This record gives sequence, C-alpha cells and structure tokens, in this order.
Amino acid sequence: MSMNMESSTSQFPVSQLNFSREINGNETEIIISRYEDHFLVIATQIGTMGTIVYARKEEGVSINPTFNVSVMFGKRDEPMLVACGRQLIEHMSLSGSSRPLVLSLGLKDHSVETLKGIVSAVMDNSMW
Repeated sequence: MSMNMESSTSQFPVSQLNFSREINGNETEIIISRYEDHFLVIATQIGTMGTIVYARKEEGVSINPTFNVSVMFGKRDEPMLVACGRQLIEHMSLSGSSRPLVLSLGLKDHSVETLKGIVSAVMDNSMW
C-alpha cells in the first residue's frame, strides 16, 4: 500500500483527515471526520458515497461489549460491508472512543482483502 496524499484540517466544528491509498489494485480516497457526537468515515473507489453503515457500541451492564451495526442506505445483501463497520467500531471502542460511526463505502470491489485494507488504512490514521 502506498500513501499518495494526506491532509488534515482542524477547523471548528469538524476535524478531518483526507488521504488516498491503493487498496487491492484500486485507488481509494478516504476521509475521516470527527464530529462532536460521532465519526464519519468515507472510503470511495468510485467517487461517490456508496453504501452507508451505522455502527455503535451498546452501553449496558454486560462485561463484554456488544455492537449494533446496520445498513442505513445501499446494499443490504453485502455482509462484508457490515463486517467492515463492525471491525472499525470494535477498534474504536478498544481505543477508548464511545462515539458512534457512520461509514460510507463506495467500492468497486467488496472482497475481504479490500475491506481489510480499508480497516487497516483507517486504523493507521485514526482520529480517536
């Protein structure tokens, strides 16, 4: 994976990080935005937002955390997109963040390798 471009802005009210990576042979633009009440991650290979997934950690009395991940708009028959959201919200939770995640995936390729590459790129550049 190569990192071609990276920029960060810290202006009120939204901090964001923009970068691109080649993931599984496709140029992938990634934008991570930190809002007061949630994170927005956009990963696109097609120049549009694509399927939008909402993920959050369920607060409860259980020792083991549970996560709620659902498709808000787009492809509901792609379990790998939901799995990508689950991986990211679990990593965020382990890093100490309790904010929910809105994840947009506009991908040419929904393979395991592509989604692992996206999770890895986002975690390498996390803002939480």
